Amino acid sequence: MDLDARQREPELMDAPGLDPAAHAQALDALERVNRVSFTSSRAWREVEGLWGAGVRPVRVLDVACGGGDVLIDLARRASGRGISVDLTGCDASEVALGRAGARAREVVGGGSWAGPVPVAGTVLRFEQGDVLEAALPRGNDLVLCNLFLHHLARDEAVSLLRVMAASCERVLLVQDLRRTRRGYALAWLGLHTLTRSRVARSDGLSSVRAAFTLQEASDLARAAGLDGAEVRPCWPQRFALRWSRA
Repeated sequence: MDLDARQREPELMDAPGLDPAAHAQALDALERVNRVSFTSSRAWREVEGLWGAGVRPVRVLDVACGGGDVLIDLARRASGRGISVDLTGCDASEVALGRAGARAREVVGGGSWAGPVPVAGTVLRFEQGDVLEAALPRGNDLVLCNLFLHHLARDEAVSLLRVMAASCERVLLVQDLRRTRRGYALAWLGLHTLTRSRVARSDGLSSVRAAFTLQEASDLARAAGLDGAEVRPCWPQRFALRWSRA
Protein backbone atom coordinates (compact mmCIF):
# COMPACT_ATOMS: atom_id res chain seq x y z
CA MET A 1 0.00 0.00 0.00
CA ASP A 2 1.48 3.32 -1.13
CA LEU A 3 0.78 5.84 1.62
CA ASP A 4 3.37 8.45 0.64
CA ALA A 5 0.64 10.85 -0.51
CA ARG A 6 -2.97 11.34 0.55
CA GLN A 7 -5.56 9.42 -1.47
CA ARG A 8 -8.99 10.95 -1.01
CA GLU A 9 -11.96 9.03 -2.37
CA PRO A 10 -15.73 9.02 -1.74
CA GLU A 11 -16.69 7.04 1.36
CA LEU A 12 -19.75 4.81 1.53
CA MET A 13 -21.12 6.52 4.65
CA ASP A 14 -21.28 9.82 2.77
CA ALA A 15 -23.40 8.38 -0.04
CA PRO A 16 -26.88 10.00 -0.04
CA GLY A 17 -28.63 6.72 -0.86
CA LEU A 18 -27.02 4.66 1.88
CA ASP A 19 -29.45 2.33 3.63
CA PRO A 20 -30.22 3.81 7.09
CA ALA A 21 -29.71 0.42 8.77
CA ALA A 22 -26.26 0.08 7.21
CA HIS A 23 -25.50 3.66 8.23
CA ALA A 24 -26.53 2.95 11.82
CA GLN A 25 -24.39 -0.21 11.89
CA ALA A 26 -21.39 1.80 10.69
CA LEU A 27 -22.01 4.43 13.39
CA ASP A 28 -22.08 1.65 15.99
CA ALA A 29 -18.70 0.51 14.66
CA LEU A 30 -17.27 4.03 14.92
CA GLU A 31 -18.45 4.22 18.53
CA ARG A 32 -16.55 1.03 19.34
CA VAL A 33 -13.46 2.32 17.55
CA ASN A 34 -13.63 5.60 19.48
CA ARG A 35 -14.01 3.70 22.75
CA VAL A 36 -10.89 1.57 22.27
CA SER A 37 -9.02 4.65 21.00
CA PHE A 38 -9.76 6.62 24.22
CA THR A 39 -11.23 9.48 22.20
CA SER A 40 -13.66 10.73 24.84
CA SER A 41 -11.10 10.18 27.62
CA ARG A 42 -8.82 12.80 26.05
CA ALA A 43 -11.74 15.18 25.71
CA TRP A 44 -12.77 14.50 29.31
CA ARG A 45 -9.34 15.51 30.60
CA GLU A 46 -9.88 18.90 28.96
CA VAL A 47 -13.32 19.24 30.58
CA GLU A 48 -11.85 18.39 34.00
CA GLY A 49 -9.05 20.91 33.47
CA LEU A 50 -11.46 23.69 32.57
CA TRP A 51 -13.71 22.84 35.52
CA GLY A 52 -10.69 22.90 37.81
CA ALA A 53 -9.83 26.35 36.44
CA GLY A 54 -13.24 27.62 37.56
CA VAL A 55 -15.21 27.45 34.30
CA ARG A 56 -18.94 27.05 35.14
CA PRO A 57 -20.51 25.43 33.15
CA VAL A 58 -17.99 24.00 30.70
CA ARG A 59 -19.42 24.73 27.23
CA VAL A 60 -18.40 22.12 24.65
CA LEU A 61 -19.00 22.06 20.89
CA ASP A 62 -18.37 18.84 18.94
CA VAL A 63 -17.96 19.63 15.23
CA ALA A 64 -19.14 16.86 12.85
CA CYS A 65 -20.22 14.83 15.88
CA GLY A 66 -21.60 11.85 13.92
CA GLY A 67 -23.59 9.56 16.20
CA GLY A 68 -22.78 11.72 19.22
CA ASP A 69 -20.96 9.03 21.21
CA VAL A 70 -18.19 11.36 22.44
CA LEU A 71 -20.61 13.97 23.83
CA ILE A 72 -22.87 11.32 25.31
CA ASP A 73 -19.91 9.83 27.15
CA LEU A 74 -18.92 13.30 28.38
CA ALA A 75 -22.50 13.83 29.62
CA ARG A 76 -22.39 10.52 31.49
CA ARG A 77 -19.04 11.33 33.13
CA ALA A 78 -20.04 14.88 34.02
CA SER A 79 -23.32 13.78 35.59
CA GLY A 80 -21.53 11.16 37.68
CA ARG A 81 -18.97 13.64 38.98
CA GLY A 82 -21.22 16.64 39.55
CA ILE A 83 -19.59 18.74 36.83
CA SER A 84 -21.87 21.20 35.04
CA VAL A 85 -21.54 21.06 31.24
CA ASP A 86 -23.38 22.48 28.25
CA LEU A 87 -22.78 20.14 25.29
CA THR A 88 -23.65 20.79 21.63
CA GLY A 89 -23.03 18.47 18.72
CA CYS A 90 -23.44 19.52 15.08
CA ASP A 91 -23.50 17.32 11.99
CA ALA A 92 -24.95 17.35 8.48
CA SER A 93 -26.39 13.84 8.65
CA GLU A 94 -29.99 13.48 9.80
CA VAL A 95 -29.47 9.73 10.25
CA ALA A 96 -26.46 10.30 12.53
CA LEU A 97 -28.29 12.94 14.56
CA GLY A 98 -31.35 10.76 14.91
CA ARG A 99 -29.16 8.01 16.35
CA ALA A 100 -27.41 10.54 18.61
CA GLY A 101 -30.75 11.70 20.00
CA ALA A 102 -31.97 8.17 20.60
CA ARG A 103 -28.77 7.26 22.45
CA ALA A 104 -28.91 10.50 24.44
CA ARG A 105 -32.41 9.65 25.61
CA GLU A 106 -31.22 6.21 26.70
CA VAL A 107 -28.39 7.73 28.73
CA VAL A 108 -29.86 10.91 30.20
CA GLY A 109 -33.59 10.55 29.51
CA GLY A 110 -36.13 12.79 27.84
CA GLY A 111 -35.73 15.34 25.08
CA SER A 112 -35.10 14.81 21.39
CA TRP A 113 -32.18 15.29 19.05
CA ALA A 114 -33.56 18.66 17.96
CA GLY A 115 -33.69 20.06 21.48
CA PRO A 116 -31.69 20.22 24.70
CA VAL A 117 -31.64 17.24 27.06
CA PRO A 118 -31.13 18.47 30.65
CA VAL A 119 -29.97 16.20 33.48
CA ALA A 120 -28.21 16.98 36.75
CA GLY A 121 -26.35 20.08 35.60
CA THR A 122 -25.88 18.74 32.05
CA VAL A 123 -27.43 20.11 28.87
CA LEU A 124 -26.95 18.00 25.75
CA ARG A 125 -28.21 19.06 22.32
CA PHE A 126 -27.65 18.04 18.70
CA GLU A 127 -28.11 20.41 15.78
CA GLN A 128 -28.10 19.80 12.03
CA GLY A 129 -25.90 21.85 9.73
CA ASP A 130 -23.03 21.68 7.26
CA VAL A 131 -20.01 22.70 9.31
CA LEU A 132 -18.20 23.79 6.13
CA GLU A 133 -21.02 26.19 5.22
CA ALA A 134 -22.76 27.32 8.39
CA ALA A 135 -21.15 29.61 10.96
CA LEU A 136 -20.24 27.85 14.19
CA PRO A 137 -21.68 29.22 17.44
CA ARG A 138 -19.31 31.38 19.48
CA GLY A 139 -18.48 31.28 23.15
CA ASN A 140 -17.42 27.65 23.49
CA ASP A 141 -14.86 26.77 26.15
CA LEU A 142 -13.85 23.56 24.39
CA VAL A 143 -14.25 22.78 20.67
CA LEU A 144 -13.81 19.17 19.58
CA CYS A 145 -13.47 17.56 16.17
CA ASN A 146 -12.95 13.83 15.81
CA LEU A 147 -12.24 11.80 12.66
CA PHE A 148 -13.45 14.51 10.28
CA LEU A 149 -10.39 16.44 9.13
CA HIS A 150 -9.23 13.61 6.86
CA HIS A 151 -12.42 13.96 4.80
CA LEU A 152 -11.32 17.42 3.68
CA ALA A 153 -9.00 18.88 1.07
CA ARG A 154 -6.04 20.70 2.59
CA ASP A 155 -7.51 24.18 2.06
CA GLU A 156 -10.83 23.06 3.55
CA ALA A 157 -9.05 21.64 6.59
CA VAL A 158 -7.14 24.88 7.14
CA SER A 159 -10.34 26.91 6.79
CA LEU A 160 -12.21 24.69 9.26
CA LEU A 161 -9.41 24.95 11.81
CA ARG A 162 -9.63 28.75 11.57
CA VAL A 163 -13.41 28.69 12.00
CA MET A 164 -13.23 26.32 14.98
CA ALA A 165 -10.56 28.46 16.62
CA ALA A 166 -12.74 31.55 16.17
CA SER A 167 -15.63 29.79 17.94
CA CYS A 168 -13.37 28.70 20.80
CA GLU A 169 -12.77 30.73 23.93
CA ARG A 170 -10.22 28.40 25.51
CA VAL A 171 -9.22 25.01 24.02
CA LEU A 172 -9.45 23.38 20.58
CA LEU A 173 -8.87 19.62 20.41
CA VAL A 174 -8.80 17.78 17.07
CA GLN A 175 -8.28 14.01 17.00
CA ASP A 176 -7.78 12.13 13.76
CA LEU A 177 -6.02 9.27 12.03
CA ARG A 178 -2.39 9.24 10.97
CA ARG A 179 -1.46 8.00 7.51
CA THR A 180 0.98 5.22 8.34
CA ARG A 181 1.41 1.62 7.26
CA ARG A 182 1.04 0.50 10.86
CA GLY A 183 -2.15 2.52 11.10
CA TYR A 184 -3.49 0.87 7.95
CA ALA A 185 -2.75 -2.58 9.34
CA LEU A 186 -4.31 -1.73 12.71
CA ALA A 187 -7.40 -0.32 11.00
CA TRP A 188 -7.87 -3.53 9.01
CA LEU A 189 -7.37 -5.70 12.09
CA GLY A 190 -9.51 -3.57 14.39
CA LEU A 191 -12.42 -3.21 12.01
CA HIS A 192 -12.46 -6.92 11.24
CA THR A 193 -12.46 -7.61 14.99
CA LEU A 194 -14.90 -4.97 16.23
CA THR A 195 -17.60 -5.00 13.56
CA ARG A 196 -19.22 -6.81 10.67
CA SER A 197 -20.19 -3.52 9.03
CA ARG A 198 -19.13 -3.57 5.38
CA VAL A 199 -19.40 0.21 5.31
CA ALA A 200 -17.15 0.72 8.34
CA ARG A 201 -14.56 -1.77 7.08
CA SER A 202 -14.35 -0.11 3.68
CA ASP A 203 -14.48 3.49 4.92
CA GLY A 204 -11.97 2.83 7.70
CA LEU A 205 -9.25 1.87 5.24
CA SER A 206 -10.20 4.72 2.90
CA SER A 207 -9.89 7.08 5.87
CA VAL A 208 -6.33 6.00 6.61
CA ARG A 209 -5.37 6.54 2.97
CA ALA A 210 -6.85 10.06 3.16
CA ALA A 211 -5.40 10.94 6.56
CA PHE A 212 -2.66 13.45 7.33
CA THR A 213 0.78 12.63 8.69
CA LEU A 214 2.01 14.29 11.88
CA GLN A 215 4.05 16.77 9.85
CA GLU A 216 1.13 17.55 7.57
CA ALA A 217 -1.14 18.11 10.59
CA SER A 218 1.44 20.50 12.05
CA ASP A 219 1.56 22.34 8.73
CA LEU A 220 -2.24 22.68 8.78
CA ALA A 221 -2.14 24.23 12.25
CA ARG A 222 0.56 26.66 11.19
CA ALA A 223 -1.33 27.62 8.01
CA ALA A 224 -4.48 28.21 10.10
CA GLY A 225 -2.59 30.60 12.37
CA LEU A 226 -2.85 28.40 15.46
CA ASP A 227 0.28 29.71 17.12
CA GLY A 228 1.57 27.39 19.82
CA ALA A 229 -0.55 24.44 18.68
CA GLU A 230 0.75 21.05 19.80
CA VAL A 231 0.42 18.05 17.50
CA ARG A 232 1.32 14.75 19.11
CA PRO A 233 0.86 11.06 18.30
CA CYS A 234 -1.59 9.06 20.36
CA TRP A 235 -3.04 5.56 20.50
CA PRO A 236 -3.71 3.90 18.11
CA GLN A 237 -1.88 5.60 15.22
CA ARG A 238 -3.81 8.82 15.68
CA PHE A 239 -2.80 12.40 16.35
CA ALA A 240 -4.18 14.96 18.76
CA LEU A 241 -3.94 18.61 17.72
CA ARG A 242 -4.39 20.84 20.75
CA TRP A 243 -4.47 24.64 20.71
CA SER A 244 -5.34 26.97 23.54
CA ARG A 245 -6.19 30.63 23.32
CA ALA A 246 -3.64 32.79 25.10
